[in-house]
Amino acid sequence: MSIRKPLRLLNLARKSLLTDEALTISTLEHLPIELFPPLFMEAFCGRHRKTLKALVQAWPFVRLPLGGLMQMPHLLTLQAVLDGLDVLLTQKDRPRRCKLRVLDLRNTGQDFWRMWSGSSIHVSSSFSMAPGAEDRPRTEQPLAPFEVFIELHLKERSMDGFLTCLMRWVEQRKASIHLCCKKLRILSLSMDKIMKVLSIVQLDCIQEVYVDRTWHLSTLATFAPLLGQMSNLQKLLISHIHMPDPEEQEEEHIVRITSQFLRLHHFRDLHLESPFYLEGCLDQMLRCLMTPLDNLGITRCLLTNSDLTHLSQSPNISQLKGLDLSGVTMTYSSPELLPALLEKVSATLQELYLEQCGIRDSHLESILHILSRCFQLMSFSLHGNLLSMAILEKLLRHTSGLPRLSQELYPVPQESFSSDGILQPRRLSQCQTELVEILEDLGHPRTICISFMPLSTLWR
Repeated sequence: MSIRKPLRLLNLARKSLLTDEALTISTLEHLPIELFPPLFMEAFCGRHRKTLKALVQAWPFVRLPLGGLMQMPHLLTLQAVLDGLDVLLTQKDRPRRCKLRVLDLRNTGQDFWRMWSGSSIHVSSSFSMAPGAEDRPRTEQPLAPFEVFIELHLKERSMDGFLTCLMRWVEQRKASIHLCCKKLRILSLSMDKIMKVLSIVQLDCIQEVYVDRTWHLSTLATFAPLLGQMSNLQKLLISHIHMPDPEEQEEEHIVRITSQFLRLHHFRDLHLESPFYLEGCLDQMLRCLMTPLDNLGITRCLLTNSDLTHLSQSPNISQLKGLDLSGVTMTYSSPELLPALLEKVSATLQELYLEQCGIRDSHLESILHILSRCFQLMSFSLHGNLLSMAILEKLLRHTSGLPRLSQELYPVPQESFSSDGILQPRRLSQCQTELVEILEDLGHPRTICISFMPLSTLWR
């Protein structure tokens, strides 16, 4: 069925309905379905709380994407929606037309509102009458808990009236409400408050976790058991962890953290920034991985030869699409370790970042033949390493046959600096000219980026 309603008539209908809230509420049982979304938008923007409450109780769609309308959350408006849900949840027999099972408070659903408001006139009613695949209730049983989807960015200022009101409402109705969060971002909030919030959330709904703040290792160990309960977790990013105090039980914390991976059977992406605690015991974490990784980032830390050996031998990295070892120094590593690692992932690798790794000409020379076989490679960066013009030319020639390589970031050639480590513009210009000539000689269009970092930084 197609909806073909002139926009002007829809506007007149919804505006006239809102002039008499009592009349509007009494006619909802017979209101055409296509009028519900525009009428809801009008009531929401105009803060007609009684109409909103009634619309929720008669909502003819499985999903209400309220987050798409909430640029600035209004507490009383949200409360009107929650009041409408309260009526629904306490009714033994639901209104005949009401199909509502999901309240979506994420910043999504704009297409739904745009379509029904008349910006897109020709649509299929079945498109908007069913929930999206990712938000479909996990069971269709009549008594299945109502689902509320939300984006959680946990920081002190985010615990405002809106989130506090929602959390309190869900906590009081835990038996009938599932609070679902696909992506969890922790910015700045005490561990006590984090634990309080997550005690209300359905942890098995969480698929991605980003810890964008500095924690002590003991804090991460306290948080780790929650990760183990996120049985559908696919992606984890943890930023900087403080170096431990001398009396801290570092080994005990590491065991508590790494053992949680044994419970994650859908895990694909792992990004750890400055994980000093993995030095010398990376194999402990690798052994706990239950599935092959798609992306692995271990950055700004020291890894021993043993760590790199275990990494290259792990069966769970053989299908890597992305590898980021930026800031992991290779200067003193055994020369065969980096080639062995790249050989393991060459068939599937799409992104490779080896920035500020202390890579010199000899290191790069040892991996050129492997790079030439990374036919899936799309993005490659060697920013922040000290390399000569000669080895950069070899690199460009060895990678010229990679059909998908489109993003390349390389350091300014070593010859561009004076003996004192000062960048010489004339030398840099000459190197750029030589690089252009090399690219022209290779015979097909190609764009590379050359980045500058002070030589004193590279020599640290």
